[in-house]
Amino acid sequence: MKQKPSPLHYSLCRRGFLRGTLAGFAGLAAHGARASTLPTPAERQLAFYNIHTGEHLQTVYWANGAYVPGGLGDINHILRDFRTDTIVPMHRRLLDLLYLIHTRLGNPDPFHIISGYRTPATNAMLHDRSGQVASHSLHMDAMAVDIRLPGVALSRLRELALSLRAGGVGYYPRSDFVHVDIGRVRQWQGA
Repeated sequence: MKQKPSPLHYSLCRRGFLRGTLAGFAGLAAHGARASTLPTPAERQLAFYNIHTGEHLQTVYWANGAYVPGGLGDINHILRDFRTDTIVPMHRRLLDLLYLIHTRLGNPDPFHIISGYRTPATNAMLHDRSGQVASHSLHMDAMAVDIRLPGVALSRLRELALSLRAGGVGYYPRSDFVHVDIGRVRQWQGA
């Protein structure tokens, strides 16, 4: 089900706008991305396609200097642990990182989601099946996502994520995805 952004009725408060903008920039700057790299339009939106559930989402998650609760809720739902149907709030800095990646690539297609949030039980099961899954993955902290973007070479997606120096970047060419997280800056290659 494709969701369209709903009309937003927020009054523009200069202080709130500045506070929200500065807080968002500070969060990215603290993890290596320059504050000036995050575009500052009136709205930020993200689009996703969950390859496991077939769900589509396009939503505004930030508008007029503040995060939009409805948009955040929709994103939390599509990035849930689909195996257990567990929904948790995804870290907002991760969403800002995805927005920055999408903006820099200039590709209108939705991110294909391979993995978003994982419960500890799901992560343990995947870790037991594959040595490529960390025993304490940042997926369990809602700080990581595995993605690909149709029409964009996986290597280009990886290079852009690395250039932002905003967290970890894992490259999985055979499995056809890139892992991005907002943990410490590091990189690795899997299968």
